[in-house]
Amino acid sequence: MNSLEKFSLEGKVALITGARRGLGAVIAETFVGAGASVVITDIDGEDCEAQAQRLREQGGAVLSMQQDVTDESRWGEVIDKTIDEFGGYDILVNNAGIEDIGLFENTSLEIFQKTMDINATGTFLGIKHSIRAMKPGARAGNGGSIINLSSVAGMIGFTGLGAYCGAKGAVRLMTKAAAKECGDLGYGIRVNSIHPGVILTEMGSNLLKGYVRLDLTDNMETSEEMFAERHPLGLGKPENVADLALFLASPASRWTTGAEHIVDGGLIA
Repeated sequence: MNSLEKFSLEGKVALITGARRGLGAVIAETFVGAGASVVITDIDGEDCEAQAQRLREQGGAVLSMQQDVTDESRWGEVIDKTIDEFGGYDILVNNAGIEDIGLFENTSLEIFQKTMDINATGTFLGIKHSIRAMKPGARAGNGGSIINLSSVAGMIGFTGLGAYCGAKGAVRLMTKAAAKECGDLGYGIRVNSIHPGVILTEMGSNLLKGYVRLDLTDNMETSEEMFAERHPLGLGKPENVADLALFLASPASRWTTGAEHIVDGGLIA
């Protein structure tokens, strides 16, 4: 296998949650370009299907499904449909997530629980049901790669991101526990996490707006300048994260598991 072949996803089947836009959409496009058959899901099924159609027009083998990642029964349905449609299941990207910007003293229990439910519980359910499908003797049964989107906010604290930090910190350690367990049991399933800095997506823009709303910065311009200055290589682009996800999904990372992969332009260096 030459160097380029190590990054190929030919013959692989990937499931990506929260993929109607932002990071998930770009990861899906990257995986399609690497040869994978891709299933994309999102809470908004119509937008998700529109994104799937765009990828099909580029020649991709793509299926879309509506999915609430906090609904355990839906995980089973989505994975079963993935295997039925493409004949296998090799890669999960747990990307679906939300971010609320607010001070601890003003964050409602409802918002905290919703943030934990989608970001942490949704990731847990994805890990659980993917292991069940990928392990030896299961429906797919060829092992695989589980990639969990955490954040640098799952490694260090940020003002205004208390609930988000808590949820993404949980994703970080669930990743390590799942990797250890799958390795000890000989399942052939690798589990890794990705920790982006501030990315130029809708979620990234909402963070900048949130800092203005909380009077932590004066306006959007100063908010962007402040975060850009904290990233020695500048603010990130979705493809920076998608390229790392491709590495973790591909044979190139075959000896990598339980690791936290920081892609943050030097933010927490």
